[in-house]
Amino acid sequence: MIPRLKEKYLKEVVPSMMKEFSYKNIMEVPRMEKIVLNVGLGEAIQNIKLLDAAQKELSLVTGQKAVVTKAKKSIAAFKLRQGTPIGCKVTLRGRMMYEFLDRFISLSLPRIRDFRGISGKSFDGRGNYALGLKEQFIFPEIDYDKVEMVHGLDVVFCTSAKTDNESKALLRYFGMPFRN
Repeated sequence: MIPRLKEKYLKEVVPSMMKEFSYKNIMEVPRMEKIVLNVGLGEAIQNIKLLDAAQKELSLVTGQKAVVTKAKKSIAAFKLRQGTPIGCKVTLRGRMMYEFLDRFISLSLPRIRDFRGISGKSFDGRGNYALGLKEQFIFPEIDYDKVEMVHGLDVVFCTSAKTDNESKALLRYFGMPFRN
């Protein structure tokens, strides 16, 4: 079964973007390449169980096992040693990516408190969009009572777009609610 957003991309987004940006070939149209979810937990230095809980929550939200990330450098001021586990991440591609994007736009974003749309300024100049979330409760898969600690996470949408305008148009066609 083809994910709903992939079908929408093929039938609606590609023709609309070809017209808007006057592409000559279908292969020029930007596409979603991957979505990366990252949780950084500095508190995991003292309590490693927090990292296990965050890893389970991330796996529950994405449907894919989260990978533990380790410190690259030692920083004495933070009592951090090289190789110490300090976070976890998941990279979604293909069908899982479209399924997550669909749930994220239609279910999770509207659950943010005082939501008026997301900022349209968080592009990196190469067509990628980064979004920071303050708490993990916006995902319907997470049970509020079973959470050990409230933590934020970063969501990065990587596209094949060359410019920020193309990437923003692509995300807008998918249904991303930009504020400006």
